[in-house]
Amino acid sequence: MMLVDKRWEQFLFIITVLVIMFVISRILRFVVGRFIRGAAKKLKVDPTRYNFFKNAVDFILLFIATVIIFRSIPSLRTVGTTLLTGAGVLAAIVGFASQAAFSNIVSGFFLVIFKPFSVGDRIKIGQLYSGDVEDINLRHTTIKDFENRRVIIPNAVISNETIINSTIIDEKTCMFVELAVALDTNLDQAIAIIQEEAIHHRYYIDNRTETDKERGEHSVMVRVMTFLDSGIQLRAYVWANNPTDGFDLKCDLNKSIKERFDAAGIKLSNLHHLLVMKSL
Repeated sequence: MMLVDKRWEQFLFIITVLVIMFVISRILRFVVGRFIRGAAKKLKVDPTRYNFFKNAVDFILLFIATVIIFRSIPSLRTVGTTLLTGAGVLAAIVGFASQAAFSNIVSGFFLVIFKPFSVGDRIKIGQLYSGDVEDINLRHTTIKDFENRRVIIPNAVISNETIINSTIIDEKTCMFVELAVALDTNLDQAIAIIQEEAIHHRYYIDNRTETDKERGEHSVMVRVMTFLDSGIQLRAYVWANNPTDGFDLKCDLNKSIKERFDAAGIKLSNLHHLLVMKSL
């Protein structure tokens, strides 16, 4: 009689554990489902592609319930230990094989949560990759570079790099137009030419604050950076509405300023080409 009662207790214990795990599973599936739908909406992907996360919740909870049941019932404890040992080896193998893929997925979720960039932003990742973000999914991010090629970068790589976002808040950008003129150059004349060419460019914008205007500061600030053995380094600060316009503005100004300098008899120093290469 006592043996029958003991078995009924064990049976009720198993049912109770399974019911509790079922309730927890429903709650977690609901929470994970909402998170996946929100992430998929931001990433503009089909949320059904990531339903395996909800299935993974069921598998993990079932595994935990099985462990509790086998470890709590003495007659099943030996069998449970054997199963757990085999499962542990299998889990280690599978975990090692899927480590990189899972790392990319987790990093993809972090990109959604913290949003260092969005589709359409112009970014630079580390020192190697730059361009416009074309697509983001939970495994990788696709960037269209300036040569119209697609750079596909795993999310785990992006998470470990420094990200420069040119459009996350304000697209306006300040371009440095650097020139090195000869030591005998009339600096006032050279500065005036640079400012005139910048102001007349179609992509130039006046980014001065009201305080700057009250102080009488010029909309194109040109500073004498330093004196070197073979010339004088000048730097103009020219604003454009976005990085794309800024790049075109800078290239055009390099050409137009050089032509104006030639017409005015102003010579560039021998180190000018080094400044140009450094600023690109």
